[in-house]
Order: sequence, then C-alpha cells, then structure tokens
Amino acid sequence: MKTSPNPEAEQRRRRQTKILPFYMQEKLIIGFCFFLILFLLLTFALFQIVRNNNEAFNRKVLRQRQTQYGSKVLPAKRGDIMDRNGTILATSQKVYNLIVDARTMTSYQDKRYEEASLKAVEEFFKEDAGELRAYIAKQDALPDGKKSAYYKYKKRLSYEERTAFLDYIDEQNKQYKKDGKKDRIKGLDFEEEYRRYYPYKNLACNIIGFTTDDGESGQAGVEQFYNKSLIGTNGRTYGYLDSDTKLQSVIREATDGNSLVTTINYNIQRTVEKYLQEWQTQDVGSKVASAIVMDPKTGEILAMASTKQYDLNEPRKLDDAEYPESLLLELGKKEAQIVYKREHENKSISLEEVSQYFTQEELLSYGRQAAWNEVWRNPVISDTYEPGSTVKPFTVAGALEESVIKPKTTFTCDGKVTLSDGVHTWVIRCIKRDGHGTIDAEQALMQSCNVYMMNTAFAEGAETFVKYQHVFGFGDKTTVDLPGEADTASLVYTADTLGKTTLATNSFGQNFNVTMIQMASAFSSVINGGSYYKPHVVKQILNANGTVIKDVQPELMRVTVSEDTSAFLREALFQTVEGGTGKRAQIQGYHVGGKTGTAQKLPRSAKNYLVSFCGFAPVEDPQLLVYVVVDTPNLEGEAQASASFATKIEQKIMNDALQFLNIPPQGETDPNASLNKDLQTGESLVEGNDAKEDAEGPEGDKKESISGNTGKNSSKNTKENTSTSTGESEAVKRSVDTDEKVEDEGEVPDELPSTAESTEAGISR
Repeated sequence: MKTSPNPEAEQRRRRQTKILPFYMQEKLIIGFCFFLILFLLLTFALFQIVRNNNEAFNRKVLRQRQTQYGSKVLPAKRGDIMDRNGTILATSQKVYNLIVDARTMTSYQDKRYEEASLKAVEEFFKEDAGELRAYIAKQDALPDGKKSAYYKYKKRLSYEERTAFLDYIDEQNKQYKKDGKKDRIKGLDFEEEYRRYYPYKNLACNIIGFTTDDGESGQAGVEQFYNKSLIGTNGRTYGYLDSDTKLQSVIREATDGNSLVTTINYNIQRTVEKYLQEWQTQDVGSKVASAIVMDPKTGEILAMASTKQYDLNEPRKLDDAEYPESLLLELGKKEAQIVYKREHENKSISLEEVSQYFTQEELLSYGRQAAWNEVWRNPVISDTYEPGSTVKPFTVAGALEESVIKPKTTFTCDGKVTLSDGVHTWVIRCIKRDGHGTIDAEQALMQSCNVYMMNTAFAEGAETFVKYQHVFGFGDKTTVDLPGEADTASLVYTADTLGKTTLATNSFGQNFNVTMIQMASAFSSVINGGSYYKPHVVKQILNANGTVIKDVQPELMRVTVSEDTSAFLREALFQTVEGGTGKRAQIQGYHVGGKTGTAQKLPRSAKNYLVSFCGFAPVEDPQLLVYVVVDTPNLEGEAQASASFATKIEQKIMNDALQFLNIPPQGETDPNASLNKDLQTGESLVEGNDAKEDAEGPEGDKKESISGNTGKNSSKNTKENTSTSTGESEAVKRSVDTDEKVEDEGEVPDELPSTAESTEAGISR
C-alpha cells in the first residue's frame, strides 16, 4: 500500500520551485542592465572620440587615398618678358617629364607590366634602358608599401614626343589584347613642366638675366629683380575614392606669373650690341666696352649692353678659348684664398700653398664660379670708375646754380695750376700746355679746359661742390630696378675730407668714382630742364590675361638745375660737338651735343686708359641719350688714350636710334648714313686722336682701388676697375716730355675717398 507524502515537505518543495525562476530572472535582468550600460558608455566614448578627432581622421583618410591614387602638380607658367613693343625676349615653353611608377609596374609577380613597359621604353626611344631596369629591379625587391610611385626618368620632352609615345603605348596595348596576352604597358606617365626659353639667346642678357633650371628663381637682371611677380603659384590635382569607392578628383588651378613689358626697344638694343661687337671683333677692341641708351625725359632705359655677353639659354657654358683650364685654375686659386680666409678666422695662405688645401677639382669649381661672375656681371651698373671730363658739365652747372659764375664769367688758363702746402708743390696741368688764355664757361666746355674747372670749383668751395655731387646722384644709388648696383657712398669725398687738391682734381672727374647708370641719369637731368628721373627698365606689369596691373610712370626724384642752366649746357655741349673736342659725334642733319672723357687707370705706370663719350639729340628737345665707355683699348700705352674710340661707337648707335624712333632731323641728312649702313670717317680709329681734352693727371699710384658691386657676383674687386682721369695722348706726352721741375717732386694725393686722410697738411680749403 502506498504511503502518502508529507504534506508539509511537498508544500515547501512547491514553494521553492516557484521562487527559483524569479531569482534567476532577477540575475538576468541585472546582467542585461550592466551590459546595456557598458554598451552605452562605450558608444558614448566612441562618439566622443570620433567627434573630437574627426578632422584628424579625415586628414588621415585623405592622405591614404591620396597615397593610393596620388596627386599631380599643375605647374604655373612663369611670366613673359617683352620689349616695349611686345617683342618676346623671354618666355616659358611647356615640356614633359616621363615618370615611372614602380609600384604599378611591379604589381604582378609574372612581370606582365614590367617587361612590356621596359621594352616599350627601349624600342620607342631607341636606347638601352639599363639604368631604368636596375631601378625597377631594386624597387621590385622592396615590400609593396615601400615601393616608389614616382621616378623622373626622362626630362623635358616635347609635346610631339609625348604624344607619339602615348600613341605608341596605346597601339602596343591593343596588340597585346588582340594576341590574348596579359602583358600591358603600365606605370608610365607624363608630368608637365615649363622650360625657360630666350628666343634671341644673348640679346639684352645684362638686362634680362636667367633662371635656375626649375624656373623658380631668377638669376641676375629683371628675372631676379622681379622674380616674385614672375613666378606665379603652382596648382595641384588630388585623386581619391569617395564613400561609394568611386574615383574622384579635386583640382586647384595654377595661377600663372605676371609678365613684364620692359622699356627696352628691341631694335635699339640690337643696334647697340651690333656696334659694340663690331668694335670688339672687327676694330681695335678692348678689355670691355659698354653702352646705355636712355630717354632723358623719363628715365626709361632703351638699351643697355656690354661686350661681355652670354647665351641666356646656356648661361653656364664658358668659351674654352676665353676661359681655358689654366685660367680657370688661376681664378680658382684666388677664390680659394678667399674661402680659406673666411673659414679659418682670417688666416691667409699664398697662391703657392693653395694646392695643399684644395684639390684640383675644387679649384676648377671655384674658377668656373669666378668666370661665371665675370661673364654675368653688368658693367653698366656694377662697375665703378673715375669718369674724367664727362663730369665737367656738372662742375659748371653747380657753379651756375649758386651764381658763383655766370655764362660769361672768364678765367685765364696758362696751362697749369700750382698748389703748395709750404713743403710740397703739386702742378696740375691743362690739356693745352701753353694754356687756353682767357675763356668763358662755354669755351671751357668746348675746349675741355681743366684750369677753368679748377678755378670754378675753388670759387664754389668744398661744401657747395660736394652738395651738388649728391644733387646729381654721385655717391648715391640710383635704385634702378636691376640687381647688383654698386654702392659708391665711400667713393666720393665729404666736405670735411675734400681738400683743395682733391677739390681741384674732382672738378674734372678725378679722384672719385661713379657708375655708368649714375652718369647717364645725371646727364639726362642737366639736359632735360633739370628733372632727375629714376632710371628704370620695366614699363608695365601684366597679369596672365594681359591686363595691366601696374603702369610704371616716370618717377621724378628731384630737380637738379634750373631751365636756364639746362639751356646753357645744351648749347655749350652742342658747340662742343660742332667745334670742340666732340666733333666725331656729329650726325649730318641732326643737332647733337655731348662730352668726351678719358681716364688713366691704375697703376698709372701701366699707361692703361678708359675712354668715354656721352651724347644727346636733338639739342633743342633731347629725346635720346647715348653713353659709351671703352675700357682699355687693345693698344699699347698712350695710344689707348683717345676718346674717339667711344665717340665713334656712340655716333653709330645714335644715328640708328634716331631713325628707329622716327625722330625728325633738323636739316638735310646724309644718305650714306642711313639705317644699318657703316659710317665712313675717313681715317682709322687708331689714328683718331683729335679729341684731346682731358687733364694731365698727377703721376703716382694709388694704394688701392675699388670696384663696387653689391650683388652676389661681387667676388672680383680689382684695381683694373678703378681709374684716374688724365688727358688724351697728346696731353700725356707733354707731361712726360716736360722739362719743368716740380718742386720737391710732391705728388698730388690720389687716394679714393675711402682711403684718403681727412685733412691735407697746410693746404687751405
């Protein structure tokens, strides 16, 4: 018989059964809530991280996409440089570089892209691509993430070469597909670049300058001075995948550089260079000859050149005949001395010791740099010299302005001025040994009388004389818009340092230095009515669309002389050409004025000369100024001392320039002097010593001479670039042959202002 269960135990069991599920549910609920809270916290934290680092993440994603799909530079075109009439003197041509993407080319182990691409390069360019094969092999050995996608294999291919190669690739890939092959030409692409190009090679090289290979930096000339305006801003294309994995691109367009319209007249520039080169190669020739043509009414430079020329497309190519290796080594040794001194706390080594510290290759490298500096140097603005008698109009002008003299004021010239301090005596001679007699200001300029100039300067006094030197810009930069202008501040005297002897020699262009740009600017002011305009070579700046964004107007710096003084000087200088020392500058049918100058270079014992002529036309309304300087003609000694060398070059330039500008003549012209015909003078340049006009400079050598160049090409400051004024050959002979004894053989102090003593013992001022 079955026993009935304990009722109480059964009841307790049933109660526990009901309680247990509820307890388990409670634990599940608590666990669920815990994980829910944790999830919410993690979600919130992730949200905060994303929100706070969203920009960084975006940048990272963009970088990854850009790395995957790359980007390309869109090069800006450097602005053109033109003459005043739009003739292109410098431009930029688009070229193409062949770029190799090794990452793409080596993406398959079976080399389906690699071999086809290398074969294409070899077959199309007909060359052994061994160098490229070695590069690809090296990249192939790297992990995928380390492989390069950019290797510039060929540079500056033409548009035609690029198009032909792309067509070749397309044809080959179609053939591979047709033949059922997996080979493809991949990993080869082109990038654009601009190459600077100068269509007229060496024309106006001293003005234009050149650029570095990448076209980003101008070197010399307006290329350097206006570099920021010319370069423009590069653009870029960015490729990336969007959220739908579609290839997208962002393009930032390039902004091309501005173009320059210069003041240069192509025809006049070509004429200047033509006659300078004729002088250098077909006539007497010289160490260097330079010329500048200006519009005296505006300060615009119409032409500027020297016989030191170079091809702007190949500025570092040196003429082996002019710069043989032996000369490069010589130049390199001198440069190495400077380098050694700079690097060893001013310790010096001799030329013989240089080879102990520098290899031959280093010396050749220094020599090439020195040679480049010589070739690239612009003598018109970077070289200084003593001007000689071309200064005489300024001496007269200052005295007239201060009413120290009048046009009819006379002085008596007996051929010399004697100065003494009680111990030493100096005799400073005039060109004419027996003197010019009693003459007025116009006759003094016509006959280039030194005695008249000295007496005029004595009447002015040192303070007034120095004042007008600065009024005319001597000792101050013209601030012409070209790099490398010489600083002549230390090459002129102050009122305190200008004694009576140096005042005397300064009056006819001795014992202070100038640059050609200073002389041309000052001369322009005294013939145009007294307005000193800032010289400049840029007329307009245009944007890439050809719109004028800057119009460079003539900038009046100051007034130098009155209209009355200017009118007197124009007439006096006209008479100088008509019946004085500048006869060779005459052009039939035109009224031409001008002044000659001759300077004896240092050391004086070497008898080397620098001769010059500054002319203008028409006299009634000057529209052209031409200034020519010939440094050391290729003759021996005193035969160099003829300003006619410079005058004849100036005459040819002036004749052609007047016709190029259609300036009407004042009379009947000579048909034989028409444009581009050689002028016939009837006698050789070597024999042309009829322009004997300057002083017999005091004998004796200066301690040191200075050639000013504040630009980067200033490594060669030699004695040859500084000179001392003296007379033409006849005057020099008279000085040599004179039987007059100079008491105590005293020498007139001839140091430049930077080396001169501040006082001169016993000589009144």
